[in-house]
Amino acid sequence: MVTAAFVRPVTIAVTGTHSTGKSTFLQKLADRLHRDRVEVGIVQDLGVEAVELGLPILDRHTWVSTLWFITRGMSLEAQAWSAVDVVLIDRPVSDALGYYEAALESRGDQADPSHMFQLEHMVVRHVRHYDLILRTVLDPAIPLDRSKPRGTDLTFRALADQHVAKVHERLGIDHVLLSADGHERALLETTAFIRGRLAGIADVAAMGGPS
Repeated sequence: MVTAAFVRPVTIAVTGTHSTGKSTFLQKLADRLHRDRVEVGIVQDLGVEAVELGLPILDRHTWVSTLWFITRGMSLEAQAWSAVDVVLIDRPVSDALGYYEAALESRGDQADPSHMFQLEHMVVRHVRHYDLILRTVLDPAIPLDRSKPRGTDLTFRALADQHVAKVHERLGIDHVLLSADGHERALLETTAFIRGRLAGIADVAAMGGPS
């Protein structure tokens, strides 16, 4: 018996520090895709779930909570792959590593090298499944959104922004910058990118799947 090859849906992730418009951008993108009758799934920010489970977040982030964020995110993304045409991710797995490093710096702590190696290895291998990553750029003039458990420390928000950027640069993770005043253009470009990928997937399916 020949098993049909699995074709992963188009997967788009938005990374960056908190209160930079990631969730709003992804919802607008989802709305545009829905109008085109594209089946969309959103993997939401895991911060609320982490707090409910009693896990430390933000400047209290630990190796254990980082491991949970990464593995939980991977699980939810894989779950969404079988149900939709496009998966939108509010915080890819690389975000958790950036926040962990920001938390370590804010506390003056050092990571266990073996723990850091494990986390980096998981992140590097998993980000290959993202077709496009957009990284928000912090605009300090944008106020904190207090509808989510984000804390009120503006210094830590800026520190997280720096470390998320450092993680992507250090690990060679390709991404596109998403400036605070560039969301409308990015919506157009990302929508066009997704349509192109969907057309490619349809062509492969018509030819009988990947060789």
